[in-house]
Amino acid sequence: MRRLLLALLMVVTTSLPTLVSAHALDPGYLNLASLDQDRWRVTWRVPDVSGRPMPIAARLPESCSYEPPPPIFDGRAWTSAWVAHCTNGLAGGRIEIAGLERTRTDVLVRYELEPGDTRVQRLTAAETAFTVSGQAGVTEILGSYIGLGVTHILEGIDHLLFVFALLLLIRDRRRLFWAVTAFTLAHSITLVAATLGWLSLPSPPVEALIALSIVFLAYELTLPPEARDPLAQRFPWIVAFAFGLIHGLGFAGALRDIGLPEGDIPLALFAFNIGVELGQLLFIGVLLGIGVAVRRLYPAIKQQATWLMRGSSYAIGSLAAFWVIERIASF
Repeated sequence: MRRLLLALLMVVTTSLPTLVSAHALDPGYLNLASLDQDRWRVTWRVPDVSGRPMPIAARLPESCSYEPPPPIFDGRAWTSAWVAHCTNGLAGGRIEIAGLERTRTDVLVRYELEPGDTRVQRLTAAETAFTVSGQAGVTEILGSYIGLGVTHILEGIDHLLFVFALLLLIRDRRRLFWAVTAFTLAHSITLVAATLGWLSLPSPPVEALIALSIVFLAYELTLPPEARDPLAQRFPWIVAFAFGLIHGLGFAGALRDIGLPEGDIPLALFAFNIGVELGQLLFIGVLLGIGVAVRRLYPAIKQQATWLMRGSSYAIGSLAAFWVIERIASF
């Protein structure tokens, strides 16, 4: 059994760097930036699948005339840009992603009814089109940004790996609760500050620091409890809060790319943060459920706890170290 688990850990450690660079499940992105009353600059970004664009297409409202140029591969996805003339504007029109129902990905649609009036809609295989409303209501904003927050955290394997390492490091459920709460509070603070422009840092250093935070937790996991950092042992919430400030900058970078609706920035920020927390709680719940199920199905696993902890720490640390090197190389 030990050899089997070791083999699985080796497979995960060696394959994850490849998996996290895969493009087939990356989201698509459609951006319509208003130029004037009847013209929009369109940017259409399609995930790469085996060296070709994913077979999906953006369909704008019927009143729009446009001729999309052939897409260009930018090293990660296929991008094309053009100007669309929409004589009746976008309001009341239907935007559709044809072929999306045959995929397992989603598409983020960011559009402006007029310059500065930003709206966001997330389309999936189950919902491939929507009608552009003249005015975004509270329900629409809440639904869109909560969904975006959940999607972002569940697709952010670096953030999830940090939370996973916290679960392994803090065995006491009460202390774990306060550590996760501190992490949530901290990344909420920097998320708001960075999104509103009060704080600004380049993306590559932030991503490198996020990866280094995971390396730190992985290193602590390799040590026996008595040899671990005293601060992390006695006050894990302080460590979680400090690293949460860094992770919040990563969330803010994603939200800046998405954009915020003019006039409803506080509501959108609140909804996005709620979505991030819902995704985080879902992830923690799934992990705890898996742990309970494994202990019931295989009680003898308790005897392997020390060895499994050591193996998990090396797997987590190896992957995070790979990310650190990758991020530094992009400086």
